[in-house]
Amino acid sequence: MSAELITVDDLIVQSEGFLVSDMDGEKVMLSIENGKYYNLGQIGGRIWELVSSPVTIASMVEQLVSEYEIEPEVCEQQVQIFLKQLTAEGLVQVRKQ
Repeated sequence: MSAELITVDDLIVQSEGFLVSDMDGEKVMLSIENGKYYNLGQIGGRIWELVSSPVTIASMVEQLVSEYEIEPEVCEQQVQIFLKQLTAEGLVQVRKQ
């Protein structure tokens, strides 16, 4: 598996084939393909909502900074780490621009 860096200009979009539900303010999902269960948490769930249509990390960070008390640099770093995990699990797709 490539450890290719996701850049702020890459488009990120949800992969298909997941049942998603809200449970007490957190997003939980089930992969239809592999039967795995994921709990994205509250902020992870918000990121999931943002990638419902193709979006750049830069746009995501801008939106999250406006909604939560977080510094842009810290937000970008955390979003990068989270998206790398989602990509490794096949939950999102990265489209190079």
